[in-house]
Amino acid sequence: MTAEVGPASIVRGDAEPGAQLTGRFDLLHEFRSAALGTTRRVSLYLPPGYDASAARYPALYLQDGQNLFDPGRAFVPGQDWGLDETAEALIRGGEIAPVILVGIDHGGVARLDEYTPSRDPRRQVGGRLAAYRRFLVDELKPWIDARYRTRAEAASTGVGGSSLGGLAALELGLTRPDVFGRVAALSPSLWWHERRVLDRALDLDGHLAVSIWLDAGTHEGPGVLHHARMLKNILLRHGWRLGRDLHYREVAGGRHSEADWARRAPDMLRALFPPEP
Repeated sequence: MTAEVGPASIVRGDAEPGAQLTGRFDLLHEFRSAALGTTRRVSLYLPPGYDASAARYPALYLQDGQNLFDPGRAFVPGQDWGLDETAEALIRGGEIAPVILVGIDHGGVARLDEYTPSRDPRRQVGGRLAAYRRFLVDELKPWIDARYRTRAEAASTGVGGSSLGGLAALELGLTRPDVFGRVAALSPSLWWHERRVLDRALDLDGHLAVSIWLDAGTHEGPGVLHHARMLKNILLRHGWRLGRDLHYREVAGGRHSEADWARRAPDMLRALFPPEP
């Protein structure tokens, strides 16, 4: 971590003009990244009771942060995941463990490059996920671990996303299981560059200590469900166990949209962050 890393400012969510957020938030504006050579906004959701407690909490790092919490910032206005309301209700109801949610804004036109692990020679795009991984692993996570009461070990740290963000999350979990022990892959874009992530999964040297949520809807684009089934079967052959460290869902009527991922998010959180004794 270098002196260049960190946010230009931190704003409490309830003090952010125009924000439509539920619960306790810190908004990290213009988080400087040497790995990316740019800045990024990060939205940090802190669970109920955080400020009155000395407890430490698991954390889930999620891509496409614009779409997670604030309907005014979503790609389709008004169609955010509502993940703040969902987490508040599930935590207060004792359905999941209290968890810190880290929503990382995508890079706009850089999104496709940063979320893909290889450059597609046919499309002439992609392949900057290694730099994005350095941003998460070497810059953002250490900064957050040093300033917030996270449980920094891999078993308590998750990474997730949908579509290309789900592809990125899988790649991050499979390549850095020492950092991310839980993966949420909603409708992941496994088609990228001749299904290279499926090849990576095939080449794994056995089972990893990574718990995975994997889903796909029956009404998504061509190949999404087919590729999810392929990945499920690969993981089973490597020793993952359905209902234990592999949580697989085929969603009847499910589509490739923020609204659909919002509906799947509660079950994803229940699976990856169950209540603790």
